Amino acid sequence: MSEKLLETIVNALIEAVIVIDDSEKIILINNEACNILNLKKDEALGKPVVGTIPNTRLHIVLKTGKPEYNRIQKLGDKTIVTSRIPLKDEEGNVYAVMAVFRDITSIKKLAEEVTNLREIEALLSAVIDSTHDAISVADEEGKIVLVNRAYTRITGMSAKYVIGKLATVDIAEGSSLHLEVARRKEPILNARLKVGPAKKDVAVNVTPLFVNNEFKGSVAVIHDLSEIEKLARELEQTRRLLRYVKAKYTFDDIAGNSQKMRVAIEQAKRVAKTPMTVLLRGPSGTGKELFAHAIHNASDRADKNFISVNCAALPESILESELFGYADGAFTGAKKGGKRGLLEEANRGTLFLDEIGKMSISVQSKFLRFLQDKEIIPVGGTKPQKLDVRIIAATNLNLEQLVAEGKFLADLYYRLNVVPIVIPPLKDHIEDLPEIARVILIRLNQEYGRLVEDIDDEALEVLMNYPWPGNVRELENVLGRSMINMEPDERVIRKHHLPKLELENLHREAAQIGKLPNLLADYEKKIIEDTLKATGGNKTAAAKILGISIRSLYYKLERYGIDTARNFEP
Repeated sequence: MSEKLLETIVNALIEAVIVIDDSEKIILINNEACNILNLKKDEALGKPVVGTIPNTRLHIVLKTGKPEYNRIQKLGDKTIVTSRIPLKDEEGNVYAVMAVFRDITSIKKLAEEVTNLREIEALLSAVIDSTHDAISVADEEGKIVLVNRAYTRITGMSAKYVIGKLATVDIAEGSSLHLEVARRKEPILNARLKVGPAKKDVAVNVTPLFVNNEFKGSVAVIHDLSEIEKLARELEQTRRLLRYVKAKYTFDDIAGNSQKMRVAIEQAKRVAKTPMTVLLRGPSGTGKELFAHAIHNASDRADKNFISVNCAALPESILESELFGYADGAFTGAKKGGKRGLLEEANRGTLFLDEIGKMSISVQSKFLRFLQDKEIIPVGGTKPQKLDVRIIAATNLNLEQLVAEGKFLADLYYRLNVVPIVIPPLKDHIEDLPEIARVILIRLNQEYGRLVEDIDDEALEVLMNYPWPGNVRELENVLGRSMINMEPDERVIRKHHLPKLELENLHREAAQIGKLPNLLADYEKKIIEDTLKATGGNKTAAAKILGISIRSLYYKLERYGIDTARNFEP
């Protein structure tokens, strides 16, 4: 290689290069090195490196033969990063040393600016998190890039769950305003939406973000309109567990991907499109009512009434008059002018009969006639009325055994058992527990205004190894009680937050006594007492945690003889 070609190559490098020989004299220096050192080549070539190059260590590397890599060094107002490499002959003797270095002054300044930017970002994040209203920020494609703590409190959804997803992820009813602003490039103010699984009412203001006149995303400020909740919605009729509700759950709200759950969900989806009667079977707490909601909402009756009644909670005479209604003067104390029954209220909609196995024989007989003729005669009335009502029934009892014992009409059984859907107990699809638990956490976050994001592996292992006699309802109870045990700033449920799961004691007592119904009743009583203790005796809060209505709680307090005047101290 010619000397001219070598010089051309060295001068083309973006790194600075200096080479000294074994007499410590500079034998090569390229243009970049001259620029950084403010030297001319003829002032450096052939000169001793010491005295020519400030702060040099090339002569030291020449003596030691040890290379030095990526050393940071100051040269006046410049900062360089340099490597010094000894060049050795075949016998290992150092005959020259080469320095390769680069000016990193601008890079260092940029790094300092980035550090300052991160500090500003951390400060901005702290300010955003301190605001009471929820804030979400989306990029130009409508994907969420930032949310604050209030957002999680209002929607129930954590930052980890929503960031990176389209801004439709939190919408329960309505359309994404982030996507609309991305399309229109102008603000949207005071829009009403429902967000999160609890469909919380909010008002939203969304403003576009422009940087150098280029659209970069949007910021939404979400105001909670439902902080003052109706705590006594189910107190209209005493001694009754009747609920006139809008079905609020869909198949998207049913968690579980195990084989058994997929079979149940697929069966329910297929039958939802038909007017056929459905019988939901499975132990208490498995989510039969959730399936009933989903079936109604997937049917062509979704915009009509969904009415729910618990057959076990009403005496025979009241259940009959509530189902079929009554005529004027039908009995002493009857409402003047009579009263429409639940079947009539559900006309063209759906009637959900929970715990139908507890319905008395006389009411069964009258209900069977309705299923056969599709018409009712109110109590004390004479004129039949045609109705179009879709029936969804549910039971945790063995109806076949009840039929054999004469406690349930065989004809009614066959009318109801047209499409039986078996919902498995939680222990039979325990692999679904992590997914189910995280869905429950979103709902509980929204109900309690908490910010719980996850369950750690150790706590999850405890939950996975428990057989859940109370199924998903018991899991919700346990997670609710775990939240009570957490500090306000804690975000992850850990093993020490879990309440004590005392099934071993239950098994031991069962082995000694052998009266499972009594033991389960004792177990339920203890859970109610523990929950009342955790809420300081607040029955409304206890009913929420237990996942039952306030009327149902009062019924159980009376059934188990729990002293309602007792001062429960947490």
